[in-house]
Amino acid sequence: MKIVQRFAEVRASTAGRLGLVPTMGFLHEGHLALVDAARRDCDTVVMSLFVNPLQFDETRDLSRYPRDLDRDAELAEGRGVDVLFAPELDEMYPQEPLTRVTVSGTTDEMEGAHRPGHFDGVATVVAKLFVGIRADRAYFGRKDAQQLATVTRMAADLSIPIEVVPVSIVREQDGLALSSRNVFLSLDERRRALGISTGLMAAADAAEGGERDGLQLESIVRARLDGVLIDYVALAGALSARRVDNLEEDAVLAVAARVGETRLIDNVFLTVRGDTIVADRGTRLDEPSILYAAHRD
Repeated sequence: MKIVQRFAEVRASTAGRLGLVPTMGFLHEGHLALVDAARRDCDTVVMSLFVNPLQFDETRDLSRYPRDLDRDAELAEGRGVDVLFAPELDEMYPQEPLTRVTVSGTTDEMEGAHRPGHFDGVATVVAKLFVGIRADRAYFGRKDAQQLATVTRMAADLSIPIEVVPVSIVREQDGLALSSRNVFLSLDERRRALGISTGLMAAADAAEGGERDGLQLESIVRARLDGVLIDYVALAGALSARRVDNLEEDAVLAVAARVGETRLIDNVFLTVRGDTIVADRGTRLDEPSILYAAHRD
C-alpha cells in the first residue's frame, strides 16, 4: 500500500476502475466493510483519511476526535487498500475557503436541523475529494443516511461522473450501530442506548408485516427509547431526506438521541417493492469491535 498526501500523487498511483472510501480515520469494521465493497467492484481502492474541520459544529468534538495514522494504515493495508490518501490541512484547504457547497432540501431536517452548517462542510470536502481524486465509485455507509442522500444529490447536481454506492450498517454483537463514540458509553448508558436499535428492529418488523403509517412506525421506536434524550425519530424519503407520512417509497427510519454525553444515530432502510417492504437491518459482528482494543491502548 502506498501512503500519499497530495491529490496529484493519488492520480499518479491508480489505474483501472477506481473506488474511493472517504473516512476521517480511526477505522473500525464499518469502514472496512466499505473497503470490502470497493475491493469487489474496483481495480484500485483509495481510502482518504482526513478529519475535516468544516463539518464540526462543536470545537470540542473536533479536538477529541481520535487520530492514529499508524493504526489506520495497518488496518487499511491488511484489508486491501492500494492507496491511502492522508492529506495535511494545507492540501485540502490551501487558503481559507470562501466557497461552500450547499445542498438544499436533503439537509433541512433531521441532522441538518440539529447541526447547522454540518452538511455544508461534508458536501464541500466530499466535492473536493470527488474532483481531486476522480474515482469511478465512492462508498458510503448507510448509518449516515442523510449524508448518503446529500452526497448522492450533490454529485448528480454538479454532474460529477461518479457513482455513490451505499453499504449496509455494521452493528456490534448486541445490535448497537457501530460508531467510534460507543467506546465512551458506560455500562448503564450502553444498556439504555440499546433501546435505539431494539426500537428500529421492532419497527422494521412492523413495516415488513404491513404497517405503512409513518407516525405509527415512529411511535414503535419511541416506545423503546427509555432514559435517552431524543433529538428526533423520523420516517424520511431515502433520496429526499425529508419526512414522509406514509411508507410509499424507499425510506429511512432514522433516530438521533443523546445517551449521557454521547450522541448516537441509527436507522433502518426500508425498500418498497410493490406490496412488499424489505428492511436492511445491517450486519452484526461476531466478536467485540477493534475499537475497544484501540481505546484501551
